[in-house]
Amino acid sequence: MNKIINKIEKKYLKKNIPFFKQGDFIEIKILIKEGNKKKTQIFKGLVIAIRNRGLNSSFTVRKISHGEGIERVFNKNSPIIKEIKLNKRGIVKRAKLYYLRTLKGKAAKIREKLIKK
Repeated sequence: MNKIINKIEKKYLKKNIPFFKQGDFIEIKILIKEGNKKKTQIFKGLVIAIRNRGLNSSFTVRKISHGEGIERVFNKNSPIIKEIKLNKRGIVKRAKLYYLRTLKGKAAKIREKLIKK
């Protein structure tokens, strides 16, 4: 039974998703419908949690907008996600960064990992 489900789900998996993990700063381009029009909206933020479950994989992104914290959960294989771009890598030692919800200002900063090019 599990093999049959995996075979069906395999054709719906996206292949153009870059590798990212908790603590990374990413930029997500989302398709939004407004009446008859479609437009692209950008959501930039810090990945605070990742859930790997095949087709049901998701990740949570947090950003600060006008002093208010906004978190949004995205399905990795969702058709509304147009593109995911990795901006910066962060150095963290935990799988879930929920402790950032209570921190403000410089205390909520994540150290950046320098990438050799």
